Amino acid sequence: MQHQLRIYTIKPGEMTAWLDEWTRLIAPLRRRHGFEIVGAWTVDQEDKFVWILRYAGPKTWQEADDAYYASPDRTAMQPDPARHIGKTEHWMMTPVR
Repeated sequence: MQHQLRIYTIKPGEMTAWLDEWTRLIAPLRRRHGFEIVGAWTVDQEDKFVWILRYAGPKTWQEADDAYYASPDRTAMQPDPARHIGKTEHWMMTPVR
């Protein structure tokens, strides 16, 4: 099982639009591609959106992520929700036991 932490800096004034599109479009499509959304948060006063994804499917993370981005549903998202993002940070995480 693999986990990824994603931190997005959302462009000023665009958080409401981003959250709407993430909730309606991105999150459901991620789930259809086998990803579990562990949680998602905003950071008050920072224009930050933070979320953690988990993938336990048969593909590698990269294969599943590539399939998500190449899917007809994702390529059809116009305008692209990513237009709200000024900066992205992604980290694969290893559990501590």
